[in-house]
Amino acid sequence: MALREEDLDRDPLAQFARWFADARAGGVFEPEAVALATASANGTPSARMVLLKGHDARGLVFFTNYLSRKGRELEENPRAALLFHWKELGRQVRVEGAVARVAREETEAYARTRGRKSRLSALASPQSEVVASREELDARVRAVESEHAGADVGVADWWGGYRLAPSAWEFWQHGEDRLHDRLRYRAGERGWFIERLAP
Repeated sequence: MALREEDLDRDPLAQFARWFADARAGGVFEPEAVALATASANGTPSARMVLLKGHDARGLVFFTNYLSRKGRELEENPRAALLFHWKELGRQVRVEGAVARVAREETEAYARTRGRKSRLSALASPQSEVVASREELDARVRAVESEHAGADVGVADWWGGYRLAPSAWEFWQHGEDRLHDRLRYRAGERGWFIERLAP
């Protein structure tokens, strides 16, 4: 099914919300899974999967260890790109923009929604650092669990959220014979404008 300019909402966030709801309703496995691309200060790129944990007029939110590779790169170079791929629907969404940490209150509110074991793992794991073995990692988790036995698991200062504020969106719809539809929103002085890209 072709994607036409007139099919799109004038607001890319509203368009994203519509497609995200379609992905949920369409049985996509973890529709919130998104590839996050960052780059170091010298331009060396890296990418990994994260989970989208919120989206509104301010941007798209994900959480991580600030000391991880992605955290370090976002501190050095606070711009990133996101890519959602919903294969079952033949759709992709690309988003680019500046990234900033969310307020601490927002991080703490999200952390309270996570299971205890996930919070313990976040405290125990030196994300992106070399560890000697799986046994060492398991031992770190046991030690943190023992330390917090019978107590609430707090949120470390080095863990929290980031928000990407979009400056460009692309909505990609699969087409037959490689004639995919690619419609991009770019921010202009008078708001968003839509342009078609060749597949």
